Amino acid sequence: MKQLLLALASGFIFVLGWPTYGFPLVLFFAFVPLFLVEFNVRHSETKRKGLKVFGFAYLTFFIWNVCTTSWLVYASVFGAAFAVFVNSALMATLFLIYHKYAKRLSSNRSLLFFVTLWISFEKLHLSWEFSWPWLNLGNGFSEYITWIQWYEYTGTFGGTLWVLAVNVFIFKSTLKYHENPSKSYKNQFALKLAALILVPIGISSLLYINYNHEGETVNVILLQPNIDPYSEKYNMSNLKMVDIFTELSDTKISDSTDFILAPETVFAQSVKLNQFDNTVLKAKLNQYVSKHPNVNVLTGMSFIDVIRDPSKVRSETNQFNETTWYDDYNSAILINSSDSVQYYNKSKLVVGIENFPYQHILKPIVGDALIDLGGTVAMKTTQDYRGVFTSSNTKFRAAPIICYESVYGEFVTGYVRNNANFLAIITNDAWWNDTQGHKQHLSLARLRAIETRRDIARSANTGISAFINAKGEITSELAYNKKGALSGQITTNEKLTFYVLAGDYIARISIFIMLFVFLIGFFRKKRQVL
Repeated sequence: MKQLLLALASGFIFVLGWPTYGFPLVLFFAFVPLFLVEFNVRHSETKRKGLKVFGFAYLTFFIWNVCTTSWLVYASVFGAAFAVFVNSALMATLFLIYHKYAKRLSSNRSLLFFVTLWISFEKLHLSWEFSWPWLNLGNGFSEYITWIQWYEYTGTFGGTLWVLAVNVFIFKSTLKYHENPSKSYKNQFALKLAALILVPIGISSLLYINYNHEGETVNVILLQPNIDPYSEKYNMSNLKMVDIFTELSDTKISDSTDFILAPETVFAQSVKLNQFDNTVLKAKLNQYVSKHPNVNVLTGMSFIDVIRDPSKVRSETNQFNETTWYDDYNSAILINSSDSVQYYNKSKLVVGIENFPYQHILKPIVGDALIDLGGTVAMKTTQDYRGVFTSSNTKFRAAPIICYESVYGEFVTGYVRNNANFLAIITNDAWWNDTQGHKQHLSLARLRAIETRRDIARSANTGISAFINAKGEITSELAYNKKGALSGQITTNEKLTFYVLAGDYIARISIFIMLFVFLIGFFRKKRQVL
């Protein structure tokens, strides 16, 4: 019963620390009860210790996953169940591996192994085809941006390391105090713990107070058409949508407007890529720009490219019939007074909706079992480089970040290394209704602002559309489920942060240490340790 209560405690502590409603201070204690469960089981006389450790860990991580990401059920019951059950199992497996390792080597080495193993797992979740980094620990501070201004040097892996290191310190201190309880040790523990938590916050506060950057002012209008993707969006013609675009833009446009941002796939009726320049839709957008020659229109668009040459078929290509294939693009485009349209194709895809993971392995087993989300189902075609959109006056260079891409820190730095001087996020968060889903998605964007020190303009179909400055502060926003337009100013930045240059170096170092420590444990004889 004691182990059960400890496992439950860990799970609910994670929940209480998670954005957007939680208080992240408790994350520094979240692993401690579960560490104690593993320690107690390992030193007990019980049988099937590994199975019990896995079971208790699974309970902890299931509580965390289901309470913080169950909003996925509004998009897909199967997708939500898969994400919760599988991610919980993966996290529990990490604890089982740690348990096996802790039986072989010292406490310090086994805990170091766990820290680097967890960080390596988070890096995997940013990289593999079943990518789901939503619960990476460094994301937990997204609502407390004054605590983590140093993310410009470390990225979110700095936050993950911080959380894990403090949890390990508390766990080891608890064991030592249990062996030799004394008031002096308790006082020393309190001082050290305060330093581990408050010193990084203090450094962050100084960075927050003193940070400022100079650049060009960009006047931006964010459109929020508030169209239900389940019942309206994919049944609405592009020409009807351009009328809504014009209606909303006209409420805020002025001679000083530089950019108009419209959401992801706002023009949802797929257009043949090689015919776009000759469409009535393109003509109407050109007509609007001609009336406002300083304006750059950045909008989401659905494209298809029909293929009849088998040699051009790729792994991401969809098959229409025996002789015809097509590439399906979730794209961003930029239209301005110049002659050419600029294109970018979404490249971090939602698993099971836009991407069939490990298709060559799974397709023979499950067939074309993609999840139906109101007509959006198809394998999407991506691109290898992070495209940047340049304004007609060449002063402004926007990173066209599409939806889910904004969750990936190192991925977003690719735009900045390609000279983006502000970030433009276009998204459609309406799949999840008015839940934590869209709130968390907006909150995670604040981390990208700090990591890159780039202001963000964010246009969301049903909200929350917002402006975010380079400190991660939301300076203005348009509420969820409200139709309208939001005008504001952002400032460009040309400087590159250390994180933009170095990327996820903490994760790469952790992977090396994890493998090294694992090999030490693998080749060393098992011995009894505490």
